[in-house]
Amino acid sequence: MISFVWSPGEALPAGTGGSENFTVGQVRELIRRGVDARVVTVGAGLSDGRDEFDDVPFHSVEILDDLSRLDDTVVFVSEAPPVRTQHPAYQILHVPPPLRGHERLAVTAGTRDRTLIATSRFAARLWSDFLDVSLETVHVVYPFAEPAFAVQSRPEHTGPTRVLYAGRLTPEKGIFTLLSMLHTDLFEGPQMSVTVTSAGSDKPHGALIERMLATNPRLDLVAARRTPAGMAALLAEHDVVVMPSNSQYWHETFGILSIEAQHAGCRVIASDDGGLPETDCGALALIAPDDAEALARGILAAQLLGPIPPHVRKQATQSFTVADSVDSLLQVLRATPASTPWAVLQDLETLAALPSLAPPHERSSPDDLPMGV
Repeated sequence: MISFVWSPGEALPAGTGGSENFTVGQVRELIRRGVDARVVTVGAGLSDGRDEFDDVPFHSVEILDDLSRLDDTVVFVSEAPPVRTQHPAYQILHVPPPLRGHERLAVTAGTRDRTLIATSRFAARLWSDFLDVSLETVHVVYPFAEPAFAVQSRPEHTGPTRVLYAGRLTPEKGIFTLLSMLHTDLFEGPQMSVTVTSAGSDKPHGALIERMLATNPRLDLVAARRTPAGMAALLAEHDVVVMPSNSQYWHETFGILSIEAQHAGCRVIASDDGGLPETDCGALALIAPDDAEALARGILAAQLLGPIPPHVRKQATQSFTVADSVDSLLQVLRATPASTPWAVLQDLETLAALPSLAPPHERSSPDDLPMGV
């Protein structure tokens, strides 16, 4: 049994972010292959999100220590709670390292005896520097676009260019860069429509931003989609997807929406930062982050290019598939776990504390030897 442990005390929400889609999609594909897998939640009871995932097994435990009794291959998702497991555990690093000092200590302690898995080469380098471990000890398992995105049909469209922002309603995802762009002179003339989803409005800050967006006459606010099929259908109604992620204090470790959009036949305009450059399936354009004018110019360039040719979309759908992702994950899980740097230090300290085989003694100098010797 492979158990993906969700963040303690939280339910697994549907359709709110890459780490959620990654976790659920991995479980679905593993089960399809005949490998037992499930989502494990901590302290959320039966209200842990299972009602939104009819085809995904859930298991709930009351406290963190209950995880130590699971005879499973345990894969921690996002958060790294310090708890022992019966077998070597794994840690998927979906987010950048924390900024605050006390959080740094907690994350370092929680990951010290786990095999590390990052979601991009950028994230692997970021975390290896943060944890002061060799880059070779951080494995990369890329996220994926569910098959629904590749097979989604796109209706004919001859009207204005349709732009979609479907990231969470948080500053680090670039929502305020998008709003600034709407008021640049570059964006006043072109025939375009802008749509924003309510993803992330379940959080306090997201709810405030949602109320502000609802009053903006320059964009349409729509409900977030909760399933891959629903998200694929929404993408098919748009031409350009924007991901203007902030780079001041946040670095997108990958950007699953980028590959979903390209599989669905959209052009993507994204910040040239973090792991976003690694999401190129053939329809990605990179712009300077935190730059409203660069975002506007990127959209105008995509408008001039027009729809993605069918052969480009077909080629895009061959990249970042769920099969490739699960193959990579299983390769990590089936390999003999290497000793973590923390475990090596522990072994060295144990060796250093062992008593010597013989008491130390000083070697005699020639002057101390008897005459004639």
